[in-house]
Amino acid sequence: MAIIFALMLLISFSQIYYIQAVGQGEWISKYRIENLGSGQLMKEVDFNANIDRDLAPIFAGAEVNVTFSVDIETTASYAKLTLRTNLQHSSIQQGYWELHSMDYPLLDYNPNSQIVEFNQVRGTLELSLYGKIPSTTGSNVPVDYIFVTLYGPSGETLDLIEGSVITAALDEFQTLLEQKEEKLQSMKDSGVDPGFTELYENMLEQAQWEADQGQVESAIRLLNSLEVSNEPVSGIMEALFLPIVGIVGVLAAIFVFLYFRGRGQIQYMLAVVEDQIKDLEGLTLRVSKIDRSIGTRLEGIKDRLKSLVGM
Repeated sequence: MAIIFALMLLISFSQIYYIQAVGQGEWISKYRIENLGSGQLMKEVDFNANIDRDLAPIFAGAEVNVTFSVDIETTASYAKLTLRTNLQHSSIQQGYWELHSMDYPLLDYNPNSQIVEFNQVRGTLELSLYGKIPSTTGSNVPVDYIFVTLYGPSGETLDLIEGSVITAALDEFQTLLEQKEEKLQSMKDSGVDPGFTELYENMLEQAQWEADQGQVESAIRLLNSLEVSNEPVSGIMEALFLPIVGIVGVLAAIFVFLYFRGRGQIQYMLAVVEDQIKDLEGLTLRVSKIDRSIGTRLEGIKDRLKSLVGM
């Protein structure tokens, strides 16, 4: 009976190290991720104080300082725990680790190694981790990058520190997208033509889709193309462009009249109308981005003029 009780006691003690929950702050209770070069705080988490803040983007290729605390609530001195990082070696700091809790016992501590080992002894272990995020991390999509992992005696994950890592291009896209979304809402609030705002919104959705597929540079170009100085107010678009259509029609009529009246002036008028056609081509392209029906009408007039002058 005593042997059975001893075995049960041993089993229960052996389970102590993994009863605490992964990612809930019961092992790693708090941490800060800072840019190692500038000192800018990018992410801060403190489970005891209910703090979880993302303060700045974390870029691939950046060198970071991750300062954290591991709270050990019970002693199981036979259980060896391991902290491991996959960060690249820092070009600023000489080693990976800096120990702050000098009284906490470690096993063969080497600050230039990617691992730190220690027995599970009740107390708080405080460390800073220095290193560089690989430049290829999160190439065109955000990646939940793991900075450090705490492993149990059998290699099981007890806890970890992670943060969303992006590229500078992806950060530029997200900033641009937010600006364009604010612009879209402003246009809707100010009564811009619904057809125009619908087209604008479709372009934003297309840019988001391209970014989701990893085509971030293409998505940025698309957003940058959405530069409109004077948005058409509802009911005003045709009032703006129909006079242009009428003017072009009058030019065509005048040209035909002069063509039959005086063949001697034909070369001069040809040159004038050809210049007007070139201007009309640029106008048609811009108008088509705003209203396809008006753009189609301008395209028809342009084609008729071209046929008249033999272009």
